[in-house]
Amino acid sequence: MITFEQLNLVEPILKALKAEGYTKPTPIQQQAIPVLLQGKDLLGCAQTGTGKTAAFAIPILQLLWQQPKTIDKGRRKIKALILTPTRELAIQIEESFTAYGKFTGLQQTVIYGGVSQHGQVDRLQRGIDILIATPGRLLDLMQQGYVHLSDIQFFVLDEADRMLDMGFVNDVKKVLAKLPRHRHSLFFSATMPPVIQKLADTILVNPIKVEVTPPSSTADTIVQKLYFVGKSDKRKLLIHLLEDDTIGNALVFTRTKHGADRVVKDLAVHGIHAAAIHGNKSQNARQAALSDFKLGKKRVLLATDIAARGIDIDELTHVINYELPNIPETYIHRIGRTGRAGANGIALSFCEEEEFEFLKDIQKLIGKQIPVEDAHPFPMQKTYNETAQLKNGHAPRQPAQGRTQNRRGHVTPKAATESKRRWFGRK
Repeated sequence: MITFEQLNLVEPILKALKAEGYTKPTPIQQQAIPVLLQGKDLLGCAQTGTGKTAAFAIPILQLLWQQPKTIDKGRRKIKALILTPTRELAIQIEESFTAYGKFTGLQQTVIYGGVSQHGQVDRLQRGIDILIATPGRLLDLMQQGYVHLSDIQFFVLDEADRMLDMGFVNDVKKVLAKLPRHRHSLFFSATMPPVIQKLADTILVNPIKVEVTPPSSTADTIVQKLYFVGKSDKRKLLIHLLEDDTIGNALVFTRTKHGADRVVKDLAVHGIHAAAIHGNKSQNARQAALSDFKLGKKRVLLATDIAARGIDIDELTHVINYELPNIPETYIHRIGRTGRAGANGIALSFCEEEEFEFLKDIQKLIGKQIPVEDAHPFPMQKTYNETAQLKNGHAPRQPAQGRTQNRRGHVTPKAATESKRRWFGRK
């Protein structure tokens, strides 16, 4: 069993890890930390919940701490930039840097949109060593002259596939154009399709690749169950399940913001304390809802996929897919909120008739059938046939949201053709 001491970490960081209750590194940390301490670029392919934030935060803190101390009394200059897609994830990465670096004397801050920039600008002007940012707010403050990247030594692009899914690729390229050519670069992604590999090739120089689990797999510590249920019965089934006291807390995913708010109201009628977190909520409201959930004041948290990779909750017992995601990889990221770092978890998924296509894609991606739970009071009469093929030369009926874009959000004819080929199994 490898320990953090065996990774040649310095005393201030070992002391912080001990204070956090960390005893042994996860596989991604075991592989990534030695590589990064040697000053090499890294390409990390690791699904959510593997401990990758610590895998890059710890070596960056150590390398910065080991640099010769200067006698310059001027303002600290930003030496490390971590770019991440969502506000929630940015906040949690900043919290991790604060925890692991509490005894190093290094300073960090986080900037993101959706809130006033005044507090963030004030912190930047007082000087920091490490900046965690979302693309939009970073570019905004760069244009205003509050952020300068000329002294960056370490650059981390986190959740690269999610960054592209959310349409941030051009923003990422604008940031890259402002970074020094000679730097230490780290690239993390849960999946590694060709477009992500191509982006990585433009950022990294002779990188070491670290891959701890197949990018299309779900953690073995997560028990998965599937409920076939009619669309109109989903809320009834959710309430029925939540009447079970063994569900300590539950993160419930919907596809739409309106749907999340509606379910919160339905649960309240039945005395179930819930809150919603999505893009239409103010940042303060989102943080309050997340805080109440972590503290146990709310038993259920409704979320859209903006939070699929940005919520880190200790001892989350259940994830419930109230609606299946239309992007199969998102299923992995959703259920990865539970069963983290070796802990056990349970993922329950509801499937209605219009989601059959999504289910087929998910099961193809993860390489196994999700066990079906038939013993519930709202069974769907329609039978799901995994091997259903074309009938009368026509494709199976597409869900409403699929008529304007395919399951990966693309609308180009080429993407639509590829989607159809994937659906019908053609080469």
